[in-house]
Amino acid sequence: MKKSNYYILFLLLFLTACSASKFVPEQEYLLDAVELKSDQKDLNLSALSSYVRQKANSKWFSIFKVPLGAYSLSGRDTSKWINRTLQNIGEKPVIYDTAQAKLSCEDLRLALHNLGYLNASVDLKTKIRGKKIKAIYTLYPGESYYIGKVNYDIQDENIAKVLRLDILSNRKLKPGMQFVVSVLDNERKRITSILEDSGYYRFHKDFIQYTADTIQGSKEVGVTLHLYKYRASSNSVEVPHTRYRLRNVNFLTNDSDGFHIRKRVLENATFLTPGDYYNSSDLHRTYNKFSRLQAVKYTNIRFLEVPDTNLLDCNIQISTNKPSTISFLPEGTNTAGDLGAAASLTYTNRNLFRGSEQFSVTLRGAYEAITGLEGYQDQDYQEYSIESKLQFPRFVAPFLSRSFQKQNATSELSVGWNLQNRPEFHRRVFSGAWRYRWNEPSHSISYRLDLLDLNYVYMPWISETFKHDYLDSVSNRNAILRYNYEDLFIMKIGFGVNYNDGIDAFRINVETAGNLLSGLASIGNFKKNDDQQYTLFNIAYAQYAKFDFDYTHLFKFDNRNTLALHAAFGIAYPYGNSTILPFEKRYFSGGANSVRGWSVRELGPGRFRGTDGRIDFVNQTGDMKLDLNAELRSHLFWKFDGAFFVDAGNIWTLRNYEEQPGGQFKFSEFYKQIAVAYGLGLRLNFSYFILRFDMGMKAINPAYQTSKEHYAIFHPNFNRDFAFHFAVGLPF
Repeated sequence: MKKSNYYILFLLLFLTACSASKFVPEQEYLLDAVELKSDQKDLNLSALSSYVRQKANSKWFSIFKVPLGAYSLSGRDTSKWINRTLQNIGEKPVIYDTAQAKLSCEDLRLALHNLGYLNASVDLKTKIRGKKIKAIYTLYPGESYYIGKVNYDIQDENIAKVLRLDILSNRKLKPGMQFVVSVLDNERKRITSILEDSGYYRFHKDFIQYTADTIQGSKEVGVTLHLYKYRASSNSVEVPHTRYRLRNVNFLTNDSDGFHIRKRVLENATFLTPGDYYNSSDLHRTYNKFSRLQAVKYTNIRFLEVPDTNLLDCNIQISTNKPSTISFLPEGTNTAGDLGAAASLTYTNRNLFRGSEQFSVTLRGAYEAITGLEGYQDQDYQEYSIESKLQFPRFVAPFLSRSFQKQNATSELSVGWNLQNRPEFHRRVFSGAWRYRWNEPSHSISYRLDLLDLNYVYMPWISETFKHDYLDSVSNRNAILRYNYEDLFIMKIGFGVNYNDGIDAFRINVETAGNLLSGLASIGNFKKNDDQQYTLFNIAYAQYAKFDFDYTHLFKFDNRNTLALHAAFGIAYPYGNSTILPFEKRYFSGGANSVRGWSVRELGPGRFRGTDGRIDFVNQTGDMKLDLNAELRSHLFWKFDGAFFVDAGNIWTLRNYEEQPGGQFKFSEFYKQIAVAYGLGLRLNFSYFILRFDMGMKAINPAYQTSKEHYAIFHPNFNRDFAFHFAVGLPF
């Protein structure tokens, strides 16, 4: 281990070991640790830990009590800035409180009671060592109680007809279920939701109560669910609950010149229909739909009871955004020491056709002073682009029903043109796409369909020096590089699914290109070029299939420490009209979101080692990628979070390319070519965005020349093995 690493470890241990005894009053103790134990192994102790009112001081990465150590370094005189600073950064010692401990015992006992352990008990023991104390809570749940006979006392006949609980399949409480309070409460919520969606505007779950009777000598509990009639106040007379229908749905605005959105668009965003029963779920769907309209600033929906009737008037108050905005974004660039600047100007109209359609046009220009390219014309890098997008807040397609058009969906048409001039080549890219996006908020799922995505790459000029060195020279011809500097036409379709519930997240993407053109080529007798590729308008088209899968799971130990596990796999196969993937579709490894011991595009494929820095960005790409990551995240202080991570992975090619020796995937060898890295991260967490600084070190390097380089974890070399990354947002 390098000396710098020893220093960091020593500092952490020093801060952890700093004594806080000077802040602990006489006859009192520092709460050093809290432990939960149980005589039943299947009891979920981590879920019950939240009922302990006093926790020990927090730990970085669940190991080091650095915040307490920082506080302990301060003095008692808070008039000195150093003491105030250390105390603000650190964490005040937790002094053991016997009253809080007794309340914790009672809370734990009640929690066990709610889980069906009606005879549970909790024992508290303490271990004192100097000025420190350890609190040990031992849980004795006893035998679990189960639901016996279930009765429903529905005192409102009309509600009884709606619920139809006389049918056993409509009952969710079953004899034999464990007697758990949360299960009973979920049944209250379920019945309340049904009634709120069936016209009962003023119903809430407090109208539902339970009585429970235990049978002596038995572990069964008889349960009766009581659903009471409506009572406006404790002094009011009970009456049947009113079932409301909607009379009118009115759209209101504060804008003096009236609505800027067509009424048909407002109606399509509204799931509340005159004549229907009041429906709470439709109300929430209406709010969600209006929130997705770019032209709408906010929405407020109110219901007014029509006197002496069971009717409601629905008033939807709408405030709209300014229709047009212009934004300007300057940038600074530094590519391998070549300084440059870029700027983009964007015009956005959020209500182009008075249907909340968002239209945007972005103009971008970039310039970079390029130096040190021998044998090339003295040219700098220039880039100009224009991109236009038109988004519709609904599905735009023929033969769709009106109910289908009410989905939370967007349709997008985009067209773009990009011009790049470099000393080595000039490049033009035209792109156009028609896409759909829709989601299911209740299931945390979103979908993407690229119905048609076109890219035309045109190379009007390539430097003679570049051609000689890499494209045409017999001794140094690079097939991968050459393919990516030819005119190319890509016509693809793709589909993606994303799921995220805050604990588990996965992403699946599938795309194919060239299949439709391949079918037309065989029918239309398309011409072939010198490489025996079919061409469209004398331009070869790409043909491939690509699949990507990404999964993340979070283990939340407490409110300060989380372990994130991540796995990603991708594979793309060129076939038919292509033997090489287009450069934009090839995989690369290393960088801020991959194996962080390597800089971006510096790892792989396989055991391949770059030999020419000018073109390694092309050679260090592949057809398959594997990433495996583990990251322990810990809140440090103020807005700062820390992370310790271990990354593994690599890329491979599916075919054997001469320019990438050792890069082809082979079952018998690939596991030997998995790179491993480790490191520390520092994050500035502002909630709405995160600035991330990751420092990675190589641990196992598959592209090695010596054994020390291979197992770098045992022979670390900062100059050789270190990589620094700056990024916005978490890596996964």
